[in-house]
Amino acid sequence: MPRDRTGLAIALMCLVSFIFALQDGFSRVLGAAYPPMVVVMIRYWVFAAFAIALVARQPSGLKRAVRTKRPLTQIARGVILVLETVIMVEAFVRLGLVETHAVFIVYPLLVAALSGPILGERVGWRRWTAIGIGFVGVIFVLNPGGGVMRWEALLPFVSALLFALYGLLTRHVSRDDPTSVSFFWTAVAGATAITILGIREWVWLAPMDWIWMGMLCVLGMTSHYLLIRAYELAEASILQPFAYTQLVWVSFIGVLLFDEVLRPNVVIGAVIVVMAGLFTLWRARVKAA
Repeated sequence: MPRDRTGLAIALMCLVSFIFALQDGFSRVLGAAYPPMVVVMIRYWVFAAFAIALVARQPSGLKRAVRTKRPLTQIARGVILVLETVIMVEAFVRLGLVETHAVFIVYPLLVAALSGPILGERVGWRRWTAIGIGFVGVIFVLNPGGGVMRWEALLPFVSALLFALYGLLTRHVSRDDPTSVSFFWTAVAGATAITILGIREWVWLAPMDWIWMGMLCVLGMTSHYLLIRAYELAEASILQPFAYTQLVWVSFIGVLLFDEVLRPNVVIGAVIVVMAGLFTLWRARVKAA
């Protein structure tokens, strides 16, 4: 692959990580004022419309996107991702952006740990060691001996577990369905599921908050489009390490805009988790090579 294409893909991934951090900031603001179900439901309505419009422009259009060889798995992916999003918004409100992401970044390690039982992949002792070290980092972040351990601290871990399952199921369906099909089903299944679950909690947003919601939806569509473009230009294993830059942007936003505090245990734990995750990604690339 030409170096300029890879460089562009890396730049896009860094930009996507920044946009994701902005999305999280908007989600925290709205999630504190309205039920997270409602915030996510509106986002998914716009996401589904965007996905349908994008897929309709491709060859064979919606007729091809609807045809999947694994409909139940595709639906499960959409439901899992929308539940993960709701839990993340709840975590942003209860824990803040920094601590939520400091735990959530464990998801690549969960992907590695679950790839054996779900996909039948072999995980060697080196990656298992990295996974164990990564969980030590999570314990640092949670600080169970500090007297401040709350059940809310488990929310980002549950979210990371769901996101890992979503990623593994995405790899599973990619053996039979192209990206456009998975993208379509993610949006439509997720929008349907969150509407069924969240419509009973519906409340009208204040006029100013509709502006915030509109900005959140625009950022969501932009980030998804740029992410698709990045993965078209370079392999996921090359781009994944740069996704960790989101933690840096989230930390800036959390500290500067929401007066969050970067506690030493959170910083140390996050560094441990990131280093373990990078090693796991490197070992996966070595094994693939």
